Amino acid sequence: MKGARKRLGNAGEEIAARELVRRGYVVRERNWRCPEGELDIVAEQGQTLVLAEVRTRRGNRFGTPEESITPAKRAHLLAAAQAYVQEHSLEDRDWRIDVVAVEMTERGELVRVDVIENAIEG
Repeated sequence: MKGARKRLGNAGEEIAARELVRRGYVVRERNWRCPEGELDIVAEQGQTLVLAEVRTRRGNRFGTPEESITPAKRAHLLAAAQAYVQEHSLEDRDWRIDVVAVEMTERGELVRVDVIENAIEG
Protein backbone atom coordinates (compact mmCIF):
# COMPACT_ATOMS: atom_id res chain seq x y z
CA MET A 1 0.00 0.00 0.00
CA LYS A 2 2.79 2.40 0.83
CA GLY A 3 4.19 2.07 -2.71
CA ALA A 4 0.79 2.80 -4.24
CA ARG A 5 0.36 5.91 -2.08
CA LYS A 6 3.83 7.12 -3.04
CA ARG A 7 3.09 6.63 -6.75
CA LEU A 8 -0.21 8.49 -6.36
CA GLY A 9 1.54 11.33 -4.53
CA ASN A 10 4.27 11.55 -7.17
CA ALA A 11 1.67 11.59 -9.95
CA GLY A 12 -0.24 14.34 -8.14
CA GLU A 13 2.91 16.43 -7.74
CA GLU A 14 3.67 16.10 -11.47
CA ILE A 15 0.13 17.19 -12.35
CA ALA A 16 0.32 20.07 -9.86
CA ALA A 17 3.67 21.32 -11.17
CA ARG A 18 2.37 21.28 -14.76
CA GLU A 19 -0.77 23.16 -13.70
CA LEU A 20 1.24 25.81 -11.88
CA VAL A 21 3.48 26.31 -14.93
CA ARG A 22 0.38 26.49 -17.15
CA ARG A 23 -0.90 29.29 -14.91
CA GLY A 24 2.35 31.23 -15.24
CA TYR A 25 4.15 30.18 -12.07
CA VAL A 26 7.87 29.45 -12.27
CA VAL A 27 8.76 26.29 -10.36
CA ARG A 28 12.07 26.71 -8.49
CA GLU A 29 12.30 23.61 -6.32
CA ARG A 30 10.43 20.42 -5.53
CA ASN A 31 10.36 18.38 -2.34
CA TRP A 32 12.40 20.80 -0.22
CA ARG A 33 12.94 19.27 3.22
CA CYS A 34 13.87 20.64 6.61
CA PRO A 35 13.42 19.45 10.20
CA GLU A 36 10.00 21.16 10.32
CA GLY A 37 8.64 19.28 7.31
CA GLU A 38 8.56 19.30 3.52
CA LEU A 39 7.44 21.77 0.88
CA ASP A 40 6.19 19.94 -2.20
CA ILE A 41 6.71 22.80 -4.66
CA VAL A 42 8.52 26.12 -4.30
CA ALA A 43 7.54 28.50 -7.08
CA GLU A 44 7.16 32.15 -7.96
CA GLN A 45 4.13 33.94 -9.29
CA GLY A 46 5.38 37.31 -10.39
CA GLN A 47 7.26 38.75 -7.41
CA THR A 48 5.51 36.48 -4.89
CA LEU A 49 7.17 33.37 -3.52
CA VAL A 50 4.67 30.51 -3.47
CA LEU A 51 5.16 27.49 -1.24
CA ALA A 52 2.71 24.86 -2.46
CA GLU A 53 1.32 21.81 -0.73
CA VAL A 54 -0.02 19.16 -3.10
CA ARG A 55 -2.87 16.97 -1.88
CA THR A 56 -3.94 14.09 -4.11
CA ARG A 57 -6.92 11.79 -3.67
CA ARG A 58 -8.20 8.91 -5.76
CA GLY A 59 -11.96 8.81 -5.36
CA ASN A 60 -13.81 10.76 -2.70
CA ARG A 61 -14.46 8.04 -0.14
CA PHE A 62 -12.19 9.81 2.35
CA GLY A 63 -13.13 13.38 1.43
CA THR A 64 -11.63 15.93 -0.90
CA PRO A 65 -7.90 16.56 -1.17
CA GLU A 66 -8.15 19.94 0.52
CA GLU A 67 -10.14 18.46 3.41
CA SER A 68 -7.17 16.23 4.21
CA ILE A 69 -5.13 19.09 5.65
CA THR A 70 -5.30 18.71 9.41
CA PRO A 71 -4.45 21.44 11.91
CA ALA A 72 -1.17 19.60 12.60
CA LYS A 73 -0.34 19.56 8.88
CA ARG A 74 -1.12 23.29 8.68
CA ALA A 75 1.30 23.95 11.54
CA HIS A 76 4.05 21.87 9.88
CA LEU A 77 3.53 23.66 6.55
CA LEU A 78 3.72 27.07 8.18
CA ALA A 79 6.88 26.11 10.09
CA ALA A 80 8.50 24.68 6.95
CA ALA A 81 7.57 27.81 4.97
CA GLN A 82 9.09 30.06 7.61
CA ALA A 83 12.24 27.90 7.66
CA TYR A 84 12.54 28.16 3.86
CA VAL A 85 12.14 31.93 3.92
CA GLN A 86 14.76 32.30 6.64
CA GLU A 87 17.24 29.82 5.15
CA HIS A 88 17.09 31.61 1.79
CA SER A 89 17.14 35.13 3.32
CA LEU A 90 13.79 36.03 1.79
CA GLU A 91 12.28 37.77 4.82
CA ASP A 92 11.65 40.95 2.80
CA ARG A 93 9.79 39.11 0.05
CA ASP A 94 6.04 38.54 -0.17
CA TRP A 95 5.18 34.86 0.17
CA ARG A 96 2.19 32.64 0.64
CA ILE A 97 1.21 29.01 1.01
CA ASP A 98 -1.04 27.60 -1.71
CA VAL A 99 -2.69 24.20 -1.81
CA VAL A 100 -2.99 22.31 -5.07
CA ALA A 101 -5.85 19.83 -4.85
CA VAL A 102 -5.61 16.94 -7.33
CA GLU A 103 -8.56 14.58 -7.57
CA MET A 104 -8.55 11.40 -9.63
CA THR A 105 -10.99 8.57 -10.29
CA GLU A 106 -10.38 5.15 -8.78
CA ARG A 107 -8.84 4.18 -12.14
CA GLY A 108 -6.40 7.08 -12.02
CA GLU A 109 -8.09 9.45 -14.47
CA LEU A 110 -7.79 13.13 -13.63
CA VAL A 111 -11.04 14.67 -12.35
CA ARG A 112 -9.82 18.12 -11.32
CA VAL A 113 -6.86 20.26 -10.32
CA ASP A 114 -7.59 23.31 -8.19
CA VAL A 115 -5.03 25.84 -7.01
CA ILE A 116 -6.17 27.45 -3.77
CA GLU A 117 -4.13 30.59 -3.27
CA ASN A 118 -3.17 31.67 0.24
CA ALA A 119 -4.84 28.56 1.63
CA ILE A 120 -2.80 28.52 4.83
CA GLU A 121 -2.19 31.70 6.73
CA GLY A 122 0.00 32.23 9.74
